[in-house]
Amino acid sequence: MSTTELAWYKSSHSSAQGDNCVEVAVTPRAVHVRDSKDTTRPAMRVERGGWAAFVRHVARG
Repeated sequence: MSTTELAWYKSSHSSAQGDNCVEVAVTPRAVHVRDSKDTTRPAMRVERGGWAAFVRHVARG
């Protein structure tokens, strides 16, 4: 699946001014992350288990 076919969602932590914009797209096997200000750059793809570990780590602060 190409990144243009994914359903992208802007992070709730992105600033309203648009200077820190991150979008994610979730598929059954991975989470894709990209900079919404420059969607021509390649997105980062993370396996779902790795993404879950990342979110747990960030949530601990």
